[in-house]
Amino acid sequence: MEYTDPIQEARRYVANAKEVIQKSRYDYECKSYLDSKYVKTAGNILWCGCLVALDAVLNVRDGKGRPSIEKYKLAASNRDRTLLKFINVSYDTLHLVMGYDGNKVKKICDAGFEVANDLIDRCASLYPKPVCA
Repeated sequence: MEYTDPIQEARRYVANAKEVIQKSRYDYECKSYLDSKYVKTAGNILWCGCLVALDAVLNVRDGKGRPSIEKYKLAASNRDRTLLKFINVSYDTLHLVMGYDGNKVKKICDAGFEVANDLIDRCASLYPKPVCA
């Protein structure tokens, strides 16, 4: 099934990341996941979902090559300063701390899901609504 609404597609990424992280065993005593592989995978899926939502509201795919995080930040600073704050927090938490470092602390992972949902919600509020005739 293919989604035409990028916000709905971004939310599907979050659901997929939730399924992935639940595959990791959890240590209740340490309050952390035991396998960083699942944390890294979930973080990367969450960040990709955020990029889907950002691409829906920011025009950064024009030109050659992949857009850098700086392009996203510049476009957001010109469009919506609150979105820029969400990008900064999401990039750090999802891409770096979860996706790259694989930090297994459950509170950090839970915060990652929260910031991804916050960014997607912000993008949803900025996404152009279809005009009914």
